[in-house]
Amino acid sequence: MIKKITSVLAFSVLLTPGTLLAAGPARAHRLTAAPRALPTVLAALGDSISAGFNACGWYVSCTSRSWSAGDNPEVSSHYLRLLALAPALKGHNLNFAVPGATSADLAAQARQAVEGGADYVTILVGAQDACTRSPKLMTPVVTYRRRIEAALDVLRPTGARVFVASIPDLKRLWRIGKDNRWARAFWTIGRTCQSMLANPGSTAKADETRRVEVRERVMDYNEQLRTACLRYGPACRYDGGAVFGYPFSLKMVSPWDFFHPNEAGQRALAQVTFAAGFFAETQP
Repeated sequence: MIKKITSVLAFSVLLTPGTLLAAGPARAHRLTAAPRALPTVLAALGDSISAGFNACGWYVSCTSRSWSAGDNPEVSSHYLRLLALAPALKGHNLNFAVPGATSADLAAQARQAVEGGADYVTILVGAQDACTRSPKLMTPVVTYRRRIEAALDVLRPTGARVFVASIPDLKRLWRIGKDNRWARAFWTIGRTCQSMLANPGSTAKADETRRVEVRERVMDYNEQLRTACLRYGPACRYDGGAVFGYPFSLKMVSPWDFFHPNEAGQRALAQVTFAAGFFAETQP
């Protein structure tokens, strides 16, 4: 009987916070990485994609259709998926994402999330760092990394779990839209993401080189997201490039600009990101 009690006590001591690391780094990581509780406040940070821009109308933000914090059942966002499991989350879906935001705006949004008491934060930012008038104006990789880490440093003291989505493949957007006359027209008239989408029908070497350069910059940004998330610790989850590698189609982008995700695109984003996140095992 004494041996059994001793074994139980020893196991309990092993799992206490103060002795967690005694189990070894790998074991400690597995234990701390597992979600201990469902979120009570969700906050979406980022740019126009997370704001749901053009997902329901003409050049307006449609936060209800955000892949992260939206409440439209047709999108089935992270918020609604978690709300089904945690009723206390109801009404606590904050969206601080702003159309046109770049990595430079992320730390300020992170401070808003902290003020709002968010314990689950989603981040999708970087498309606007690459979508400039020309590749020369893209945010330098080291600057992008510094800004991402600054935002995560704001969140770290709160213990919030952070989900970081990769930036979509902008060259894929060009590839699926370059032969569509409406897409070409909107990109040209609206001067949309000119670093990638200028002269969409051109096969000139200079234009091909430019597109490759922008795609490589996006890939570099995604690598910075991955490593910055690792630095944050077990409470951060990067999607492993799931959004970047998703085979989205032209039917998933808004007919108002052929750039931002429409309702179907937001739904696809919600699905692929949730499957790559902390709560994938809760999906039906």
